[in-house]
Amino acid sequence: MAASKSPFFDTATTLGKIVAFFGVSALCGVLAAGLLVPAAAAAGTAASGSIQFFDQLPSELQRGALAEPSSIYASDGSLIATLYEENRQPVTLDQISPNMIDAMLAIEDDRYYEHGGVDLQGIFSAVVSNVTSDRTRGASTITQQYVNNVIIDTNLQEGGEVVFSGQKTIGDKLREVKLAIAVEKELSKDEILEGYFNIVPFSGKTFGVQAASKYFFNVEAKDLSIAQAALLAGVVNGPTYYSPELNPERSLARRNLVLDAMLDKGRITQEEHDAAVATPMELNLTPVPNNCVGAVQAPYFCDYIEHLVLNDPAYGAEREDREKLLYRGGLSITTTLNPTLQNAAQAAINETANPDTTDAEIGHSMVSVEPGTGKILVMAQNTRYTPELAPGNSVQNFNVDVYQDGDPTKYLNGLGGFQPGSTYKPFTVAAWLDSGKTLNATLNGNKRTYPAGTRWNASCYGGAYVSTEPWTPINYGDTNYRTTTVLEGLAQSFNTITLAEARELDLCKFQEMAFAAGVHNGKGADGEREMLSVDPPSTFGGGGDASPLSMATGFATFAAEGLMCEPRALVSVKTSDGEELPVPEQSCSQVMRKEVAQGVNMATQRVMTAGSGINLQVGVPIAGKTGTNDFRSQTWFMGYSTGLSTASWIGNWKANNTSMSDKLIGGRIYPEIDGSLIAGPSWKNFIQRVPGQYGANPFANPPANVVGQAPAPPRPSAPAPNRDNRGNNGNNGNNQNND
Repeated sequence: MAASKSPFFDTATTLGKIVAFFGVSALCGVLAAGLLVPAAAAAGTAASGSIQFFDQLPSELQRGALAEPSSIYASDGSLIATLYEENRQPVTLDQISPNMIDAMLAIEDDRYYEHGGVDLQGIFSAVVSNVTSDRTRGASTITQQYVNNVIIDTNLQEGGEVVFSGQKTIGDKLREVKLAIAVEKELSKDEILEGYFNIVPFSGKTFGVQAASKYFFNVEAKDLSIAQAALLAGVVNGPTYYSPELNPERSLARRNLVLDAMLDKGRITQEEHDAAVATPMELNLTPVPNNCVGAVQAPYFCDYIEHLVLNDPAYGAEREDREKLLYRGGLSITTTLNPTLQNAAQAAINETANPDTTDAEIGHSMVSVEPGTGKILVMAQNTRYTPELAPGNSVQNFNVDVYQDGDPTKYLNGLGGFQPGSTYKPFTVAAWLDSGKTLNATLNGNKRTYPAGTRWNASCYGGAYVSTEPWTPINYGDTNYRTTTVLEGLAQSFNTITLAEARELDLCKFQEMAFAAGVHNGKGADGEREMLSVDPPSTFGGGGDASPLSMATGFATFAAEGLMCEPRALVSVKTSDGEELPVPEQSCSQVMRKEVAQGVNMATQRVMTAGSGINLQVGVPIAGKTGTNDFRSQTWFMGYSTGLSTASWIGNWKANNTSMSDKLIGGRIYPEIDGSLIAGPSWKNFIQRVPGQYGANPFANPPANVVGQAPAPPRPSAPAPNRDNRGNNGNNGNNQNND
């Protein structure tokens, strides 16, 4: 809080100026007694008291590391975002234009190289000038200003009280004086001047001469002209008051005052002075976008990285320590993001569900991981990353869990996922194969009702799960109830075949296999990851909400033949001085027998050649699975090759059980909603933009004991008269009715 102002000491009045003169003279007397002639302590009690008071002041300046922006980079070294509380780019003195040094010394401290930190001659000159003229002139040396800025910076970092110039007491000023003298004994003049140029504020969050040069003129500090240097030197006295951006006329007048001082002190010639005065300001404002809102690319991935660092005790014991390191520590963070794939995914998303042509509640996202490594290569979505409340804006990440590993102290800023629908069925097939059964086993997929009291094998429920209500599962379109193979049942996404599998399995088995593969409850908050719920509908609906990243990881486990790799985003984290900080290591484990994963891959490839993905083929070996929940509010396409696993999700993120059938999506309304109609084509759009940018080797065939003996084909029958032979349901053979 600013001290109250007494009219008696108001330096705007003649009496005030005289009082100020004697006050400063007294201060100088203390300095002279305490510093210049220590022996004066014996001359009298007043001098002795002054010296004692002065001696009790701190004599060592505590200097912390200056705040520097942290940078997040993609895998190719391109910038993702810059995070900072203070935009500062430290430079050495030889990287600063001599024009800048001359301008600053001329206006702030022309005797800098002559005094020892405190300029008594300057103090008396300032007092005389202030008493005898209408101009206010300061007397703080550059060393004192450096000390003052260091104290402010330290207090800001440590949460201490910050005292600005207009609030200082005599004691504050004496402390500043003593510290200035101490600094002069510790550091060379050039070291102090370099420190000063790097710490002083120039505008808002712009600190230091290099950042100011880049911000105001988009030039390096070493290349500042006389006119540019004079402008910046003038700004230091009042970054807001003399701001060339906010107060250009005032700033120009101040610049010319600095040029006058440079001429008066002999630092420039008359010709240089006149040319600089005649030069317009010619600002070239070049702000450094701050934090993920100003990300150059992939703002939601940036947000994910931000939360990973803030959640990890490897970067500080307490969250405030981690925040200080991330926003002030000058970290260089290299990530797994692939910009080529990221840009392709974002373009596909924008073409499918651009926020300008899509209802605000409709979200669309894609996330890709690399099988066998867990590297996150893509994380994109259709909303604008901004906290401003408007349709199409959101800072929440559609791709990730609410909490990291279910730990409520580690917020990830995610929505926590959505019902996976039929994309979950491959895990039931995995459990089927793991139990020793085959893909070509035939099952009765006729429609039936499971009455209340039906018992299902469930080891994690004490042996059995008992249905509490009658239940009649239906296939998409309420059609295609027939006996067929497990392989065909997945390719055509028949719910009744999946339920027939579950009747012969332990319900807990497929949830355990999905969990081991990386799929979990994205909204868990019990301190650890949780499996999705165990009940019969979960065999083809997931039994809860899974995040797109979780689903992409699960399908990457299939692609890597059962090798599950934890999602990985951080490659390296380095401090400003090059020290390597720890990052989570690649963590992979074989969670599924290879032949089981190979069998699932055979079935999901059949989805692409004879099922709901038939129109989504891209000319390379691809496997996939579509998914739609019962409410038509959440749709998916899981597309994967041997080198890339991608979850493409589109759904109602604001009202989970509200259908999208009457919503505007990319400027159109879809009368029919399922994963093969929107999420799938968007994935195809993405993949077709990046041919050859990901691994797509042929999938290995499963062994014969996993495939099993194919059933004999049915005997042909005579076609019925007037029958539409375009497909099972008159839909041009696309089988869109079986998502």
